[in-house]
Amino acid sequence: MWKTAHEYVLRLIAYEPGKPVEELAREMGLQPSDIVKLASNENPLGPSPLAIAAMREALERAHFYPDGGGWALRNAIAEKLDLKRENVVLGNGSNEIIEFIGHAFLRPGDEVVTSRHAFAVYTLMSQLFGATPIEVPDPGYTHDLDGMLASITPRTRQVFIANPNNPTGTMVGQEAIDRFMDKVPPHVLVIFDEAYFEFLDEAPDTLKFIREERNVLVMRTFSKIQGLANLRIGYGLTTKKIAEVLQKTRQPFNANGIAQAGALAGLHDNEHMQKTRKLTHQGRAYLEQEFCDMGLEFVPSAANFVLVRVGDGDQVFAGLLRNGIIVRAMRSYKMPEWIRVSVGTMEQNRHFIAKLKEIDAEGLIEHMPSGI
Repeated sequence: MWKTAHEYVLRLIAYEPGKPVEELAREMGLQPSDIVKLASNENPLGPSPLAIAAMREALERAHFYPDGGGWALRNAIAEKLDLKRENVVLGNGSNEIIEFIGHAFLRPGDEVVTSRHAFAVYTLMSQLFGATPIEVPDPGYTHDLDGMLASITPRTRQVFIANPNNPTGTMVGQEAIDRFMDKVPPHVLVIFDEAYFEFLDEAPDTLKFIREERNVLVMRTFSKIQGLANLRIGYGLTTKKIAEVLQKTRQPFNANGIAQAGALAGLHDNEHMQKTRKLTHQGRAYLEQEFCDMGLEFVPSAANFVLVRVGDGDQVFAGLLRNGIIVRAMRSYKMPEWIRVSVGTMEQNRHFIAKLKEIDAEGLIEHMPSGI
């Protein structure tokens, strides 16, 4: 039967997520409570207390199907962002929004433009629909919007811009975005992935392009600063016409009711978001200073993680695993000399640095001049 599958599906290499705590506990004979996970850019503080209370209440109604249209959550998102409910599409994580636009707009032979070191799912999802991913070099590990613009052809249907970018943590500013949008042709859908938007002090305004009825979709998520990664809840923001098409591609009840309840409550908990942002800024500064002091090259980050070059990334990854610390090896991102470290609590950050220094003392880390 497998021989009848689409050839471009058979060629796919499955996405490799961060290693689960439970898996490492089984492999190493450790207690899950003794493991520090700094691999998947999660919120170390967990969800908002308001979100936890709302989810517990929603559990009492777990025998009912959720609101398939997500009326309350879509209204709340729209009100907060000065848009309309019709501009909001809910997804089972923002990853599902990527799938929606593939179903709606991609055909075999189309092209999708991405940055070379961007979120791997853009390329995987393009290939799933038989499209050809075009990866544009990224000097300084930052999106080259001029280069991406030059890569657009009549066959291009989508351009993905992750801002801040995962896994590099870099971002492009308003001026570069405006210049790009002034020149992008009308047959292209521009997708801004803003999963880490809330961590920015000064964020570019991409929603203005939606208000201008441009071919733009902005993706955001409750997985990061909101701490609801386990529930898979994200959303897309776009024009009413594009949203109507995307709504037709989604499965009924794709956003579960407990996730909707938690997201709705967390959306209004500004105190929890500010606390998370402060913790992230402090922890990120600490990690980058420690990397600098250790003579390790790193990419200055605008998100809640830092990409650092250690020489043999797989070896350092394995060494940290033996010490009960999970980070992200970057071989699957074509960066085998690097690891990505999520910002944790300050206690977790210091524990990670202490173990990294022990590995360094064993001569397993390659030192390079700091900075890019």
